[in-house]
Amino acid sequence: MEEKQHKRRIHYSGKYPRHFAEKYKELNPEKYGEEVAHVIAKGNTPAGMHIPIMVEEILDVLAIQPGEQGFDGTLGYGGHTMAMLAKLEGRGRLYSGDIDPIESKKTEARIREKGFGEEIWQLRNMNFCEIDKLAAEVGGFDFVLADLGVSSMQIDNPERGFTFKSDGPLDLRLNPEAGITAAERLADISKEELTGMLRENADEPYAAEIARQITRRRWPIKTTKELYEEVAKAMAKVELPPEVKEKVGYSTKKQALAREELTKKSSARVFQALRIDINHEYEVLYEFMEKLPEALRSGGRAAILTFHSGEDRIVKKAFKAFHQQGVYQDIAQEVIRPTKEECYRNSRAHSTKLRWAIKA
Repeated sequence: MEEKQHKRRIHYSGKYPRHFAEKYKELNPEKYGEEVAHVIAKGNTPAGMHIPIMVEEILDVLAIQPGEQGFDGTLGYGGHTMAMLAKLEGRGRLYSGDIDPIESKKTEARIREKGFGEEIWQLRNMNFCEIDKLAAEVGGFDFVLADLGVSSMQIDNPERGFTFKSDGPLDLRLNPEAGITAAERLADISKEELTGMLRENADEPYAAEIARQITRRRWPIKTTKELYEEVAKAMAKVELPPEVKEKVGYSTKKQALAREELTKKSSARVFQALRIDINHEYEVLYEFMEKLPEALRSGGRAAILTFHSGEDRIVKKAFKAFHQQGVYQDIAQEVIRPTKEECYRNSRAHSTKLRWAIKA
């Protein structure tokens, strides 16, 4: 047998690792549990992990009973799936779907290691909008969850291209084995189309200015850093909002910091808009909301987590329309928000909204 070559870990400068690949302890929670717990206790999400949001609120809404059958449409790191499996107490069955072939394999291995076999839990490599096909196969669901957020593992890994905080290829695909990248999308888009995309998908107030800057560039944008730089160039030309001017006064330094903060916020919205576009997220959500009632059994419960206004509007309107038609016997009249304590522990929970519905 060939001797396995020892691979040295990546060395980093300074006291703490800064880049994703250098955080070898955070990326190995089974071996370095204490270090990971320390990161979480500080209100941060360890690299390569995802902290599930509003678990208790979701379990309250779904009211899972042993022996029932459910569907977690967006597996991710598996935190919600594990919580629902615990409620089943070894009876019934849970199906989890995910289109990310990279992270779903890792999550499946973790769940199998905890003793959950095919008889209680199954992973399906599918988009959650295909819920009708799965329901037809297995007979419908007593409870359904759809967490529409992007997992932290995807956001933090610069190779996936989901954030401007680390330089990497401008990809943004939830399934990196299908479709076009965000870089390819930007290479063949008009100023008018990009402006509309930024407004519709992210409510970007400087959509026209950013679109003009990006589409006038003479060479393709291929990395996350390059896209951020184009947004920064656009934001350098805009007037600071009156309320910001009033707050920072005439201080050049304060104005520069305020403009940098505006650039970060606009960049986050640009990345969001592109991600929604290339993954067809709105189309997928519309399709899922249409198919959901037929996939639920009588009295079945559905819970949906949204993370921005566009998603929430789609969910709210669909639940309301089906409730008026008598398809749902009850729906959430107001959104449920995470507690202040949870937002403190997990900063990525701030924008979360939970809505629910019960099949008639």
